[in-house]
Amino acid sequence: MPELPEVETVCRRLRPFVSGKTIANVEVLDAKIIRGHEPEIWKQQLLDETIQDVERRGKFILFKLTNGYLVSHLRMEGKFFPHDEMVNPVKHTHVVFTFTDGTTLHYNDVRKFGTMELKTNDDLYVTPPLSLLALEPFDSGVTAETLHTRLKRMNVRAIKTALLDQSIFVGLGNIYVDETLFRAGVHPTRPSASLSLDEVRLVHQEAVAVLTEAIERGGSTIRSYTNPDGASGTYQETLYVYGQTGEPCKRCGRPIEKMKLGGRGTHYCPHCQQ
Repeated sequence: MPELPEVETVCRRLRPFVSGKTIANVEVLDAKIIRGHEPEIWKQQLLDETIQDVERRGKFILFKLTNGYLVSHLRMEGKFFPHDEMVNPVKHTHVVFTFTDGTTLHYNDVRKFGTMELKTNDDLYVTPPLSLLALEPFDSGVTAETLHTRLKRMNVRAIKTALLDQSIFVGLGNIYVDETLFRAGVHPTRPSASLSLDEVRLVHQEAVAVLTEAIERGGSTIRSYTNPDGASGTYQETLYVYGQTGEPCKRCGRPIEKMKLGGRGTHYCPHCQQ
């Protein structure tokens, strides 16, 4: 599943292509993708709207329109493909946007888990799904002190599970939690409440660093992720623990291990993360 760095990369690739373009037609090939409106009503509301910008909140892509927002979540396999001319839909293409300049934007989704819905400016952040999201690690409102306080309330809950909880902060998925905890030297099963303020501060710093580096490298391509240009991310080339089971730790040389924690595959170094 694309995580925050991959979604940010998608936004950055789409922004110069779609910004300033006006929607002339929308073809909905699978209504399952559309939420909140009947597909025909949804389509009519998009016609003649101009995309002013492409923003991101958590893992959601926000197409800022003349009136309101088109909110999209890629889920497991969703992808946007821009085309400089009219192109016929291929297999797994479910929505096609045609702009007044003749270019098109295709939404492709093998599993059909992705979603799109329209929001007004007033409703965007006060109704689901965005109203349910916590702050991101980058936000100034997330401090070591506030994070430490929230983790203390979680009693014996494992730190790995806590960091995956989007009510703590938004944006850390499985790959980047494993990498963050390794770089902070914290074992993934440590009870959240057992971390000191200094340890929490280090976890927060490493989370920001990991996400920033991943964004700079276009995200991680572990299986099928590509950006709208069709290019793969390269952050996977720098991973310390995720997907490295049995490989020597880059710090101590001991084998990286994997276990199940909260139903998620969890990678760690038993020596560096005691």
